[in-house]
Amino acid sequence: MTTEASPPDAVVVEDLAVRFPIRTGVLRRVTGTAHAVDGVSFTVPARSIVTIVGESGSGKTTTGRALVGLSPIASGRVRVEGDELAELRRDKRLPRLAQIVYQDPYASLNPRMTIRAMIREVVTVHRTVDREAVSERVEELLGQVGIRPELADRYPHELSGGQRQRAAIARALAVEPRFIVCDEIVSALDVSIQGQIVNLLKDLRRERDVSFLFISHDMSVVRHISDQVVVMYGGKIMESAPCDELFSAPRHPYTHALLGAVPVPDPRSPGLRSGIRTRAEPPDPAAPLPGCRFQRSCPFATDVCREGDSPPQVSVGTSGHTVACHHFDTPAVREALSLERTPAP
Repeated sequence: MTTEASPPDAVVVEDLAVRFPIRTGVLRRVTGTAHAVDGVSFTVPARSIVTIVGESGSGKTTTGRALVGLSPIASGRVRVEGDELAELRRDKRLPRLAQIVYQDPYASLNPRMTIRAMIREVVTVHRTVDREAVSERVEELLGQVGIRPELADRYPHELSGGQRQRAAIARALAVEPRFIVCDEIVSALDVSIQGQIVNLLKDLRRERDVSFLFISHDMSVVRHISDQVVVMYGGKIMESAPCDELFSAPRHPYTHALLGAVPVPDPRSPGLRSGIRTRAEPPDPAAPLPGCRFQRSCPFATDVCREGDSPPQVSVGTSGHTVACHHFDTPAVREALSLERTPAP
C-alpha cells in the first residue's frame, strides 16, 4: 500500500533577521542600525493560512516583505517551495512563486489603467497562457474574485475599497503564485466587506492550492481565517500555535494582553477579557534590549528576563505550540493567567 507524499512547505523561514541603516544629518550618514526583525523562524505549510499578529512596530510587515524579496535580509534563510529566496531572485523566478497584496489597494493600483487592463498586462507580460487565451484568462480571474464585468472597465478611483482590494488580489493571482502575503488587507474595510474578503481568501486556498501569510492586528479576523498564528513583539516571536489552541489556551503574557484588548460585545461586560495590560511602548529597534523584548511591559518580568539572550522557543505539547518566556510554566504565572483569562466569545 502506497501513501501519497505530502506537498512541500510553501515557505520555510529560519533565523530571519532584517536590518535597516539609520541615516542622519545633511549628508545622510549612517549613524546606527534598526533591528526590525531578529531571529524569526516559522513555516507556512502548503495550502495553509498562517497569520502574523502584533501591534505596530512588532516587525510583522517587515517579515512579510522580506519573504517576497522587498526587505533586505541581513541573515538567516528563506526557502520558497524548497528553493532559496536569493536564488529565486537571481533567476527572476520569485514573482511567479510569491506575491504580495498591500493594505492600501488604491496606492498599489495604477490610477491610469482600468482594472481589466491591469490584469491583462500581468497575464501578457508573464505569459501564463497563450496569447489567444489572454482575454478568457482575465475574465476568469475577475470572476474568481467577484468583480462584475461592468466594473472591470472602471478605474481604481471609481471603485469602493472592497472592490479595489478584490482587484489587487486578482492581479496577484494573475501570475499563478503558490504563496501570497496579505498585509493588513482588511484593516481599512467595514465589517461586512472584511468577511467577504476573508471568505474569498479561504476559497482561493481551497480551489487554487495557494498558501497565505496573513498579517493583521485584528484578533477577531485572525481567529476566523487562520490555521496557525504567530505572535510577534519587538521583532521577535513570542508565541506560535494552531489557531484554536492559541485562542483557548494562550501561554505568553503578551498573547493574553492582545486577546484581552478585544472588546466583548456585551453591554453588561466590563469590556475586556484579560487583566494584563502592556505598560510601555515597544522597544526601540535602534537600541534592542538584552533579554526578553517584552520585559518592560510584562508584569511577571524578573532579573533573568533582563539579562543575556532572548528566551528560546519552547515546545508546549505536541501540536506545534511554542512559547518564548522564562516563566510561562511557573505556578504563579499559570495561576495568574488562568484567573485573568475568561473564555473568548
